[in-house]
Amino acid sequence: MAQVLEFKLPDLGEGLTEAEIVRWLVEVGDVVVVDQPVVEVETAKAMVEVPCPYGGVVTARFGAEGTELPVGAPLLTVAVGETAEGRTGGGADAAAPVDAAHSADAAGRTPAGEGSGNVLVGYGTSEAPARRRRVRPGRTTPAAPAARAVNGTATPSEPSAAPSAASRAVPDGPVPVISPLVRRLARQNGLDLREMTGSGPDGLILRADVEYALRAAATQGRTEATAGAQRTQAAPAGVPAAAPDGPAVTRVPLKGIRGAVADKLSRSRTEIPDATCWVDADATELMRTRAAMNASGGPKISVLALLARICTAALARFPELNASVDTEAREIVRHGGVHLGFAAQTDRGLVVPVVRDAHTRDAESLTAEFARLTEAARAGTLTPAELTGGTFTLNNYGVFGVDGSTPIINHPEAAMLGVGRIVPKPWVHEGELAVRQVVQLSFTFDHRVCDGGTAGGFLRYVADCVEQPAVLLRTL
Repeated sequence: MAQVLEFKLPDLGEGLTEAEIVRWLVEVGDVVVVDQPVVEVETAKAMVEVPCPYGGVVTARFGAEGTELPVGAPLLTVAVGETAEGRTGGGADAAAPVDAAHSADAAGRTPAGEGSGNVLVGYGTSEAPARRRRVRPGRTTPAAPAARAVNGTATPSEPSAAPSAASRAVPDGPVPVISPLVRRLARQNGLDLREMTGSGPDGLILRADVEYALRAAATQGRTEATAGAQRTQAAPAGVPAAAPDGPAVTRVPLKGIRGAVADKLSRSRTEIPDATCWVDADATELMRTRAAMNASGGPKISVLALLARICTAALARFPELNASVDTEAREIVRHGGVHLGFAAQTDRGLVVPVVRDAHTRDAESLTAEFARLTEAARAGTLTPAELTGGTFTLNNYGVFGVDGSTPIINHPEAAMLGVGRIVPKPWVHEGELAVRQVVQLSFTFDHRVCDGGTAGGFLRYVADCVEQPAVLLRTL
């Protein structure tokens, strides 16, 4: 007799306690193998697929798409040792348990009746590196009644003559999509990715392909994609949807990345006694230096990478600022290495990827790592490890066309450097008025870790390196 095992939402690590179900990858009645991804969830840090540690037949799912579940809540139940044929009333061979001799697939994967142990989000513990395809029973006869979830347990559902999800004909084969954001965009607008041909390598479906299909479908009147974007969210009971003589009121849930950012910024303002100082700097020589480096024919160097290199050199001179405060122990923790975070704006909100050991990298390596993490942030594929553990943050808000700002420290760090746009301005250079490339630098610091003299020294050193890059070479 098959054993029904319950798979719960695993510990996601990094202080994450809940996740939102974005998309189910299996249905009741599907056959799953060990470490097969069964659900796509979105945490406050990233969107990941959760693999199941059991192999067998899915008997129940808990939570609809869009539902938030806490860590430890049931996700689904799996009948281990039962085959799809056995559930549909097949012969004696079909009802036999799934053992090691019969459950391994053609690729030699782990038997379905065995668990995979502790499962990390987005990673399995079997040896097969490739993503597993969903396995659906090949029989088309009506299946036995599927189980349904009631109060957290699986119970038989009412008899029905309709075929189960396991017996319905569904096109098989992987969909050539990597980005979960692309899949989510298509799903929200009713597009079937299996009917699309991508413009990327090997037919990979890109976000531009989905957006083009949506525009074409809207023009021909074959989709309601635009209608979904124009609907306003219904107000809770007791709250009028619109003022008597005013426009409708829209309520936006403060959850996901937006909720995580709100919580972190609120905690920063509550716990950290921050102060800000700023200075204007002549970046003309820095821009000339970058142009000379890029003219050499090697990989292009970004301005952000040069600023990051300056930051790591400044932190080596002022290690008090590469720190955090342990409030319980009442200690200042100074970090040995610089894990440099940088603010990146994405369609899902503001995220801060972290460049590990930035103090060991040169400008070329920093440029490549910034580019990789930025692309992953826009695609929504950053891992929790790539979004945590920073010791100092560099915020280049000049890309938004603004000159200055007062950055909010990325808790639990102790400081953040903000960089405005670099624009031509009148400037006194060598005793004469000239047009120079000027940038405003803002520095916010935790006043518990140092006084104004240290913060001012740090900012002045950064400004000196921006104005005269040779200063950086002399201090390396």
